[in-house]
Amino acid sequence: MTEANQGHVRSYGDDPWTQQAADLIRATFETDCEVFFVFNGTSANSLALSSLCQSYHSILCHEIAHVETDECGAPEFFSNGTKVLLLEGENGKVSPAAIERMVQRRTDIHYPKPRVLSLTQPTELGTVYTPDELKIAGETAKRLGLRVHMDGARFANAVAALGVKPRAITWEAGVDVLCLGSTKNGAAVGEAVVFFNHELAYEFDYRCKQAGQLASKMRFLSAPWVGMLQDGAWLRHAAHANHMAELLEQGLREAGATLLFPRQVNSVFVQLPQPIIDGLHERGWFFYTFIGKGGCRLMCSWDTTEQDVKAFIADLCDLLP
Repeated sequence: MTEANQGHVRSYGDDPWTQQAADLIRATFETDCEVFFVFNGTSANSLALSSLCQSYHSILCHEIAHVETDECGAPEFFSNGTKVLLLEGENGKVSPAAIERMVQRRTDIHYPKPRVLSLTQPTELGTVYTPDELKIAGETAKRLGLRVHMDGARFANAVAALGVKPRAITWEAGVDVLCLGSTKNGAAVGEAVVFFNHELAYEFDYRCKQAGQLASKMRFLSAPWVGMLQDGAWLRHAAHANHMAELLEQGLREAGATLLFPRQVNSVFVQLPQPIIDGLHERGWFFYTFIGKGGCRLMCSWDTTEQDVKAFIADLCDLLP
């Protein structure tokens, strides 16, 4: 961002930084794709979903997906009322059978016609879809006439955990559009909406403008992507966060805490008594207890240190009876 702040360039994305960032994203996914930069994840998800359906359609997602529980109704708002239909699934993942059941539940004109499957990678519970799982989900969706959206706020963590090429868990698995997160990986602001299906990107620039997402100084949204992608920092950051969560998981197990879900990326869900939670908050530790299916969600970021993990475990052990 400091480099991009030197001199003058054209506005509204017609600048070298935005072009370079988009080209680096295309190179990362090894395919030609349409790339748009917006301010945050809510706008990325909501505008992407609205481009995939009409107001009389419906969006299928897991019952605890972020687009359902934490977007304040933005997907419905920007799609002019498209209904969100909820699917159950173990460890935050939707199954092909659940997708099929919901699509075939009703096919009459009185019901909002299913049109989009939204997948979160990693899930809200910190689990990841394997390439095979995504491929099966994508094939199921296509067979049933659904387009596929992926919420990838922490997509880099999934890539680092799986050790696969980004293409293997996106367009090769049938994903039409990916909302690719950067702020969870160290950037100050900005997310990318990546259309692998070019037809679905038609007039998306107008959606961005209407929604207040067309930045006049677009280079400040796109330049951080250049810094993250040109030398692999995005995966190094993600791998580090995943490793810190692994250390945290080990410390929690040694302390006798009850873990709620498999740890696969940079989050750990743990069950703690309310007095312990209150004590940790009083000591300056901040974490949510309303995300997921109960318990405490402990997140490790791109800059979490081993000392941070040890300090948290030390405070936890000090508070335990």
